[in-house]
Amino acid sequence: MSDTIIHSSHPAIVKRLKRAEGHLRSVVAMIEAGRPCLELAQQLHAVEKAIAEAKKTLIRDHLDHCLGDAAQSLPVDQQRSIKEFKEITKYL
Repeated sequence: MSDTIIHSSHPAIVKRLKRAEGHLRSVVAMIEAGRPCLELAQQLHAVEKAIAEAKKTLIRDHLDHCLGDAAQSLPVDQQRSIKEFKEITKYL
């Protein structure tokens, strides 16, 4: 796709992903160095959580901006359904 859209949350997402990338490199080095499995699992868990949070932030931002903007032209009852959908996604 050639549509370039940058939201205000994107710099924070990039920062979080770069931090996760650094942690992942550290995990690879830890594995190569023969570090204990418990330490590896803890670090992998941290990487996984960082990526999951980046994904959640991206999806919520899309819902708030893209879906929210598109819903403005809908009838009020449909806007309410969209609003409820956006709210319930916070529990994913």
